[in-house]
Amino acid sequence: MSYACVRILCVSLSTTALWMTSLAAQPAAAPAPATSASAPQVLSLDDCLRITFEKNHRRPASRFAVAIAEAQHRQALAGYWPQVNAKAGWFRMDEAPNFVFPASNMYIPSQTVTVPGGSTSVTIPANAFGPGFPPVAVQMPVSFPGQSITTNAQVFPVPEQDVKLMDPQSVTATGNFTWLLFDGGMRSGYRQQALGGKMAAQAELRRTDLELTDSVVRLYYGAVLARQLHQLGQDTLARMEVTLELTESLYKNGAGRVNKTDYLDNVVMVETIRSTVAELAKNEAAAQAALAYTMGLPWDATVVPSSEEVPHRPFAGNAAELVSSAYEFNPDWAKVEAGLKALDGAVSTARSGYYPKIALTGEVHRWWNDYTTGTATTRNKTGWTIGAGAEIPIFDGFLTKNRVSEALARVAKLKEEKLLLREGIGLQVRELFLSLEAASKTYQAAERAMVAARENRELTSRAYQNELVDTEKVIRAQLFEALMSAQFYKTRYDHVAIESQLSVVIGKEVRERITSKP
Repeated sequence: MSYACVRILCVSLSTTALWMTSLAAQPAAAPAPATSASAPQVLSLDDCLRITFEKNHRRPASRFAVAIAEAQHRQALAGYWPQVNAKAGWFRMDEAPNFVFPASNMYIPSQTVTVPGGSTSVTIPANAFGPGFPPVAVQMPVSFPGQSITTNAQVFPVPEQDVKLMDPQSVTATGNFTWLLFDGGMRSGYRQQALGGKMAAQAELRRTDLELTDSVVRLYYGAVLARQLHQLGQDTLARMEVTLELTESLYKNGAGRVNKTDYLDNVVMVETIRSTVAELAKNEAAAQAALAYTMGLPWDATVVPSSEEVPHRPFAGNAAELVSSAYEFNPDWAKVEAGLKALDGAVSTARSGYYPKIALTGEVHRWWNDYTTGTATTRNKTGWTIGAGAEIPIFDGFLTKNRVSEALARVAKLKEEKLLLREGIGLQVRELFLSLEAASKTYQAAERAMVAARENRELTSRAYQNELVDTEKVIRAQLFEALMSAQFYKTRYDHVAIESQLSVVIGKEVRERITSKP
């Protein structure tokens, strides 16, 4: 019977060891840079939380996620502004471009020109043929007959023309702008999607803070519990060693109530407890290392909690109130709300495909080229344009219709998942609330059992010194005291751990939501 009790104690303490291992395996912290081994740091819970928020790499990662979402939201807002661009460039071609006008022939058909006949008067001035002849100007009538002049058809060859357009080297500068005046809700949809992503990132950051806080709180008090169990094992071992000395004395010098088998049983139990104490020492060190790792400290750092014991504060809460608070502060719930907002934006964006898009555009340009003819004329070297354009969807193979259908289906899907989450959060809070109530009742029972076991051990030890009880009974009393004490310490830890888990689900410090008794 007594050996079975020893095994029960070992199993209980081994369970604590497994629990320590599971906490250390949580992905709460990223590896920190290795530094030289440092002395153990004695820290309070507040100090541990402060250092965790400063050094743990999960929090910066979440903050960068929020920064990314905020930048994406600002990118979405940029679409409301005109887009202005400027370009400048220099280029040189291997040779000047030209335009070649091919050789050709100019054909002129035969023509006949008819000159009608008629008469006119001609004035012969005086002395036109010599002095005195004629002596005075004479008017003479002149008649001419009508006639026709005919030319033959001719062909004039035109040779090939090689026209230089501009110099091979040019410098250009252009500026243009585009201002989207109407988009059918496309930009508004993108803005809503970006805002939803930003809200989701903020909720994820809050979840990271809650999870880090939960991890640190449980590991901190887990280290306190490990130290208490280690001390309890050492105290039990010391008492068992004293009992062993007494048993040996009674076996050798007593009245014969204690025999050799009692002595050997006692030896076996003392050595068993000694091995258990070694395991408890390892658990304490592992819990302290896990706490340091979660805080983002180097792998060889050790954090020793300054608290002597796990606190216990009875509570009187209301499950309905806690569930209501969870719907208000739970980060998963906030992420679903953000997702619905983003999907509403996706629906608006998809529906914008039904509407035309109207934009105002403009451009100014300047071209520097040493050539002044060809295409490099003064008129072509400077100029500007302004205009308005519209893109009107006519038929896109039902692409927009199916995009809208997809977006609406996603909204409906997330709304159904929201209902599941609502029930899941309520059930989770209820389960933790019931566990908290059960832990409170277990704490009270464990406390009474521990006090009774301690009193029983004291009475049995005194009776054993007078050989009034058997060896087995005194050993059993000591083991039961250790077992009840361990159960009591574990119950206090369970109460704190459940409160911490409840805080994660609610999204807020649970102590702010329940009424504590003094």
